[in-house]
Amino acid sequence: MPANTPVTLPDLIAIAYFFAAWIVYSIVIEKSASGRGSLNARVNGYRDNWMTQLIGREVRMVDAQVTAALQNGTAFFASTSLIAIGGALTLMRASDDLMPVMSLLNLGSIPSRQLWELKMLGLIVVFVYAFFKFAWSYRLFNYFAIMVGAAPPPAAKDTPAAKAFAHRAARLCEDAGRHFNRGQRAFFFALGYLGWLLGPIPMVLSTTGVVIVMWRRQFASESSKAFATEFEDPEA
Repeated sequence: MPANTPVTLPDLIAIAYFFAAWIVYSIVIEKSASGRGSLNARVNGYRDNWMTQLIGREVRMVDAQVTAALQNGTAFFASTSLIAIGGALTLMRASDDLMPVMSLLNLGSIPSRQLWELKMLGLIVVFVYAFFKFAWSYRLFNYFAIMVGAAPPPAAKDTPAAKAFAHRAARLCEDAGRHFNRGQRAFFFALGYLGWLLGPIPMVLSTTGVVIVMWRRQFASESSKAFATEFEDPEA
């Protein structure tokens, strides 16, 4: 049976690559000029349009239903984060039972108990981060629901106060969506992190694959083309 392996330099390089990929991708999507053409950025423009349409509607039942759907989706992912944290904690505590299984899989050297627990701890940190993002997003959508209920009457839709209200509500909805996107991004990168269970090279490959898939969905997917503005050619 191969000897237990401590944390090696390739492990450190792989984990550094993982977090660097996560941080750089987040900055490019949220802060850079390239990110303005992403699917997330395009949807934000429709939030403004939604709020502008809302203040001119007599009946706002559809708006309330959409708001509830946003809240329910965020609550689902927050609950899923807690389940994932519990699962990772279980794997951490069961390290002694899992080591023989790892040896039977013949994936190379067997990780030491300390390295296995370190890997599980990192996975727990990722899911805890996701939970906080989803929980805060849920709270922001609650605030947004209150703003939807407090929207000015349709008769005042052309007043400066109503237009300013619509803009503030759209910004709050955008902020809630931003935190939701960060939580989902953590879930996606958690899939890349799982490659570390097989070794540093699989972790680098799985992380790279996750970045490529997310990048394509933001910039080259059919959904992104569907949200193209009227000044853009969806087939370009």
